[in-house]
Amino acid sequence: MRSYEEQRQQNISPESLRQREAVKPPGYAGARSSLSAQVAPSSREAKNNLLERMLEGDNLRLAYKRVVENGGAPGVDQVTVANLQAYLKTHWESAKAKLLAGTYRPAPVKRVEIPKPGGGVRLLGIPTVMDRFLQQALLQVMNPIFDTQFSWYSYGFRPGKSAHDAVKQAQRYIQSGLRWVVDLDLEKFFDRVNHDILMARVARKVEDKRVLTLIRAYLNAGVMVDGKLERSREGTPQGGPLSPLLANILLDDLDKELMERGLRFVRYADDCNIFVASKRAGERVMESVTRFVEGKLKLKVNREKSAVDRPWNRKFLGFSFLRDKKATICLAPQTISRFKEKVRELTSRTRSMSMENRIMQLNRYLIGWIGYFRIASAKSHCERFDQWIRRRLRMCLWKQWKRVGTRIRELRNLGVPEWACFAMGNSRRGAWEMSRNTNNALPTSYWEAKGLKSLLSRYLELC
Repeated sequence: MRSYEEQRQQNISPESLRQREAVKPPGYAGARSSLSAQVAPSSREAKNNLLERMLEGDNLRLAYKRVVENGGAPGVDQVTVANLQAYLKTHWESAKAKLLAGTYRPAPVKRVEIPKPGGGVRLLGIPTVMDRFLQQALLQVMNPIFDTQFSWYSYGFRPGKSAHDAVKQAQRYIQSGLRWVVDLDLEKFFDRVNHDILMARVARKVEDKRVLTLIRAYLNAGVMVDGKLERSREGTPQGGPLSPLLANILLDDLDKELMERGLRFVRYADDCNIFVASKRAGERVMESVTRFVEGKLKLKVNREKSAVDRPWNRKFLGFSFLRDKKATICLAPQTISRFKEKVRELTSRTRSMSMENRIMQLNRYLIGWIGYFRIASAKSHCERFDQWIRRRLRMCLWKQWKRVGTRIRELRNLGVPEWACFAMGNSRRGAWEMSRNTNNALPTSYWEAKGLKSLLSRYLELC
């Protein structure tokens, strides 16, 4: 009987193979992830003793370290990460005995709603720190089993892969001539995962029934909403360490289907882009893949957000592309809008805080933002953003100088000529208008001395 790989290769045309070679990532030879391969179990006995491997001292110490580093809010029991060590000293032996006996029952997760940029809310489930610790320990022994078999073109939450890698792979597809994209949006993916279908796929590789029971218990743990317990009949709550791996396990069937058809795709968690050469081909792919997702995986494709379009008209992980031959990576319009919205929030005149605290919060956001979007061609954007941010801070400062006497005194201290101090101090113009007039009095050097980070400088450093 032919192997899956032999059948897949036979179904792919020579032309498809040539196109695939043109868009493979540099250095890719179909090899397994080196990080996962080093620790992958090699025997049936290891799979049957997965729980014991999860409870090994070294694995637990690493899990504890990761949970503490990640921090996060407490769950329904209000135990914080800082108190995890003391909590384990009191409750660990009891929890371990229940785990070995297969009777451990996780606490419900705490429901948290996060507003989405495009409207609506994203539902997060925050497990207790004890359950985060156990999920992390389980993740560390399960990941090597599954990750080595995942598609190379799946980039979400995997060792040695990142969102940047996914975006660069999409760029290579476009450069190769695949200048149409099937942008597939799965509607409320994490809330709609079918537990039975997911567990069947986990059981393909996990033979330890105690681990299967534990995973099922996490899926069925329920959610606390306004003090009331809601049972979980479907979905895997975002917020726990195990959820991303479970999502990849379920969607690996989609990856295998796309690979068998010889399609070029990039998937990051539930964001999946398939690249084709024409709009007509894209429409056929959209129709057939939608049938597969909704029929076999029992998920729902959001037809309003999904589309067959040019890549430069779509957003992928916050990025987009220019329509030039190089398919230059750029900032998506929605990303720019969200950035400005956040800066407006941090520099709002109605937020009462010291300038030092405002700049500290602003720096934290700016450095994180440019660290993620550094692979985009954004030099001119950064320059304009810097100018706009400094103007908003001048607006905030002018608002703080409420009285005419205060304004005149502060301007005088900045070295502004006396006549200009009185003219500006007595002006009836609004704070936003005066933020332009005080540009010379509060130049770039003033804000640098206050500690404000420059997006442009940081961008050039990273590039």
